[in-house]
Amino acid sequence: MLPEEIARRLHAGKPVFGTLVVSTSPRWPEMIRQCGLDFVFIDTEHVAIDRHQLSWMCQTYAAMGLSPIVRIPSADSTWATMVLDGGASGVIAPYVETSQQVRQLRGAVKMRPIKGATLSRMLDGQSESDSLDQYLANVSRQKLLIVNIESVPAIEALNEILAEPGLDAVLIGPHDLSCSLGIPEQYDHPEFLTACETIFRKARAHNVGAGIHYWGNAEEQAAMLERGANLLIHSADIKLVQKHLSAELRQIRHAIGLSDSSPDQSDLAI
Repeated sequence: MLPEEIARRLHAGKPVFGTLVVSTSPRWPEMIRQCGLDFVFIDTEHVAIDRHQLSWMCQTYAAMGLSPIVRIPSADSTWATMVLDGGASGVIAPYVETSQQVRQLRGAVKMRPIKGATLSRMLDGQSESDSLDQYLANVSRQKLLIVNIESVPAIEALNEILAEPGLDAVLIGPHDLSCSLGIPEQYDHPEFLTACETIFRKARAHNVGAGIHYWGNAEEQAAMLERGANLLIHSADIKLVQKHLSAELRQIRHAIGLSDSSPDQSDLAI
């Protein structure tokens, strides 16, 4: 799915599905392409992917019609422009807590290549020329801006964050959010679920997409959509390989009468 179509669906409240891709193998894109996803999520905040690898991944997935959306290491406009120059279809900025951060990211994502004093004026609402305004309007439709909401201060500032123009979606980081709430990794805790519902509800009230990167089972993920999410990043390639490899090995051992000797499996907190 192209970025413009993803943006339309996000703002209209329609569901969009992706997964976290960790593998940099050249065989991986073709396998991922066959899975029915709308986009791929590539994380450079927690995963060691260098700029050259990242650009190859972005260019390949984009050529296959799967928009690559990249989480940058920090909510920094320089990082945003770097991954977009490498071929990303959109940016996810981690741990955003203020509307000013969103404004600066909007300048980097939605108003490329404008910089400096001209960008400052335009972010303040000034127009430089009709032709430049039209050019940037076309550019902005082709790049996605998503920010992670993963702390109590972010929830407290959410109305101001959502009021910034150019924001396509907010994305809950469940691990960090649960820690900020003082209930680490308690994803079924009423306080955590209430916080998720608050984020989803407020985002939808502003016609902004709302989502979560979640690694629970299918029923738990469907429940997040029922609670109001319309952007779902389902698990991760590495986690799915671990899950299915473990299950099939247990099945094989059981078939030949061996006890299950596989270690306990823990969730990835990415």
